[in-house]
Amino acid sequence: MIRKLLLTTSALATLASAPLQATDFPEIEDLTLGFIKLTDMAPLAIAYERGYFEDEGLFVTLEAQANWKVLLDGVIDGNLHGAHMLAGQPLAATIGFGTKAHIVTPFVMDLNGNATTVSNEVWDMMRPAIASGADGRPEHPISAAALRPALDAFADQGRPFNMGMVFPVSTHNFELRYWLAAGGIHPGFYSADNISGQIDAEVLLSVTPPPQMPATLEAGTISGYTVGEPWNQQAVAMGIGVPVATDLDIFPMRAEKVLGLRADFVEQNPNTVRALTRALIRAAMWLDAENNANRDEAVQIISRPNYVGADEQVLANSMTGTFEFEPGDVRPVADFNVFFRYNANYPFLSDAVWYLTQMRRWGQITDAQPDDWYAGIAQSVFLSDLFLDAAQSLVDDGLAPRDAFPFDSDGYRDVADHAIDGIPYDGRTPNAYIDSLPIGLKGEQRVTGGGVQG
Repeated sequence: MIRKLLLTTSALATLASAPLQATDFPEIEDLTLGFIKLTDMAPLAIAYERGYFEDEGLFVTLEAQANWKVLLDGVIDGNLHGAHMLAGQPLAATIGFGTKAHIVTPFVMDLNGNATTVSNEVWDMMRPAIASGADGRPEHPISAAALRPALDAFADQGRPFNMGMVFPVSTHNFELRYWLAAGGIHPGFYSADNISGQIDAEVLLSVTPPPQMPATLEAGTISGYTVGEPWNQQAVAMGIGVPVATDLDIFPMRAEKVLGLRADFVEQNPNTVRALTRALIRAAMWLDAENNANRDEAVQIISRPNYVGADEQVLANSMTGTFEFEPGDVRPVADFNVFFRYNANYPFLSDAVWYLTQMRRWGQITDAQPDDWYAGIAQSVFLSDLFLDAAQSLVDDGLAPRDAFPFDSDGYRDVADHAIDGIPYDGRTPNAYIDSLPIGLKGEQRVTGGGVQG
């Protein structure tokens, strides 16, 4: 499979190097793109509302989708030309975890944007284990170790401890698992025969669509969740929960959502893909321009029912550089939503590899793989050459400064050591990284019906 994917990647790279002439108009002008009602769909809404799609000769229809599986299936079957996707979805589809299809991305929508929220009941159990600052507020970041009293209390009462995440290969699933494991709590394994992700779990994680998170928490079906905005701030506004960690606490500055496209669509429609990428880059630039000066206007736009459909104030809590943890406990979090700065839109191979390491850590990738396998899959899905081609065309047209893009990057970020557990991550050595994590599969280990073997 890896050889076939690399051949396809080579073909896509050739497309990126071919010069686009003024007469090379988009092969397809009318596009339907899917999204989920989350704050980070904003680049799509802004590209539409500010006319960037039309500037590129594209006539785009944006359609909200019921959940991530429906969205992915829509792209695979061609009902959608592309979509706002979880960064892990193209990777999982390409390697065949879940529905198999070669899905690629030339554009990262954003960095960060998620948080983990617990119910008021659980928060009351956690709070005594959390240190307070001089102002009496809880000190952050909050370790998942503070969750232990709640787990013990639930166990004594014979109650399962359930938490929600949005999709098995979502950032949210991996962030929640990372946070729990860093606090010494086992989030459970997947196996080839059991894809619940709850093997040997102390906390039972299950899928809940993002807009349904607050209602599910309020009903007591789950005791916490990890989700993107505005659904953590919605829990605060409703008085039903307390956010305890953001992804800036857990593992920051990593691809969150991407533009997902079928690989054959990209090969057959290079001009369309370049135009689409150009429009989205311009939207992302606008969203982060002048220290987020346009965010208030962006909030007004995405609050509309056809986009996110949430209260403007709830959306503004994170979009304008602050985050509310408890009523009145509003703290500055300037980089909670990042749409352009820090090379946010560039598809870093190291980000793709990180997702793959987490899939292997928890058993979604059932067998050990060599380092070059991780690199090869990353290269076949995260199409940095196509992104840079679109970026260069914007520079050539005077629409963007050259220094805004990482033209000299080899696709790998510097070694990161700012995760909540302090464990360094180097995307060039994925197996060494996997083996350094205290909870999770290592080496040749596999998960079977009897647990971890090897």
